[in-house]
Amino acid sequence: MKFISSNQNQLLSKIATNNGHGEDSPYFDGWKAYDSDPYHPTRNPQGVIQMGLAENQLSFDFIKEWIVNNPKASICTAEGANGFKDIAIYQDYHGLPEFRNAVAKFMGKVRGERVTFDPDRIVMSGGATGAHEMVAFCLADPGDAFLVPTPYYPGFDRDLRWRTGVQLFPVVCESSNNFKITKAALEAAYSKAQETNIKVKGLLITNPSNPLGTILDRETLRSVLSFTNEKNIHLVCDEIYAATVFNKPGFISIAEIIEEMECNRDLVHIVYSLSKDLGFPGFRVGVVYSYNDIVVNIARKMSSFGLVSTQTQHLIASMLSDDKFVDKFIAESAKKLATRHGVFTRGLAQVGIGSLKSNAGLFFWMDFRRLLKEPTLEAEMELWRTIIAHPKLNVSPGSSFHCSEPGWFRVCFANMDDETMRLALRRIKNFVIQAKGQQASAAKKQYGQSKLQVSVSFRRMEDLMMTPRMMSPHSPMVSPLVHART
Repeated sequence: MKFISSNQNQLLSKIATNNGHGEDSPYFDGWKAYDSDPYHPTRNPQGVIQMGLAENQLSFDFIKEWIVNNPKASICTAEGANGFKDIAIYQDYHGLPEFRNAVAKFMGKVRGERVTFDPDRIVMSGGATGAHEMVAFCLADPGDAFLVPTPYYPGFDRDLRWRTGVQLFPVVCESSNNFKITKAALEAAYSKAQETNIKVKGLLITNPSNPLGTILDRETLRSVLSFTNEKNIHLVCDEIYAATVFNKPGFISIAEIIEEMECNRDLVHIVYSLSKDLGFPGFRVGVVYSYNDIVVNIARKMSSFGLVSTQTQHLIASMLSDDKFVDKFIAESAKKLATRHGVFTRGLAQVGIGSLKSNAGLFFWMDFRRLLKEPTLEAEMELWRTIIAHPKLNVSPGSSFHCSEPGWFRVCFANMDDETMRLALRRIKNFVIQAKGQQASAAKKQYGQSKLQVSVSFRRMEDLMMTPRMMSPHSPMVSPLVHART
């Protein structure tokens, strides 16, 4: 028997049925466009190329080589089967000790071993998504807010807001200073939130930045930490791209800054994962590292809802404990990212398209402002829809990252093989050349029309000047030139 309700949503929870997930964003719409018509070199060569997914597929050959050479690391091989039972049964939800030790050690290596991390402060979660939500639950109540510098990752709207009821309040950063976070911008956002009776509980920063691909320098980090301490609010640092820095200057973790400054460490928390640095998003390995003992204890209880499987923990512990492999991977991955980034940015420069100078991440911040018909959100959306439909590239519009300036797009470059990369670059370049040609043609046409209108207007004026009633000495049209013509 089937019951039909006039409003099915009334039978469901408000959290489940609200639009807080943010799936209606152009960021996710681009993915849907790709999913409905995915590029394949032979089965669908005219399909959409996915350039909206920040995935690191450039170094899987190193991973594959290590797995082949270390079959005991997995409990699902003949060599590792003897350990199957011990790993498959219930484990302490604090995580396998060898896993926490290995992750802590890896976090130190990624940061140049200038700082160390305490394995007992590592709390597991289901990827960075779960880690961010866990932090939000620990630090804020529904209605409270985190300040977030713009542009920022669209998934934060889902990760921190959807189920927690927490708000995100933008700190507007601008291209005039390369989108740097300034003390003035932080103060302005904080004051604006207070004016609207919003309680600010923290500041969330991403370093390296998604979508900018830039790193925060020491001065900015010190300024940010000083600001949060003055306001007595939390500082949450998303450092999931720490090992993707491929050119100088090097990455500086907030863990280094708190060693240099007098501050309340209880207010500092780091979110990390292996999804970007190692290219393991499917493993769902996220980490909350807090300097606050109470937060660690609470987060550990909450981690029951998003634990990492012990099979994954066992494999990761073995891999990250191999110093020789880790050192080689970090170095070689950076080289591959630098090469790929250079190919894309130099290729675009050949057709006059620039991007924000960057040295980290799996993407770059492309400047398409010159291709907009006008500097508006509507024009950006029109351009984005054209890019999806014509060159068939899923690049993400800046507005989906809450960018205040239309015309910027995030372009992911590490989630494809070399041949697909070359095709994607050809498509972008051809599109730009065609768009500029159309602009030039339109400008030429408009110039011709404008010139014609000026010519007609001048002839009409000349005719009027020849009319006797316009020849009064009091007329503004009387001039020596007019008299000379007569």
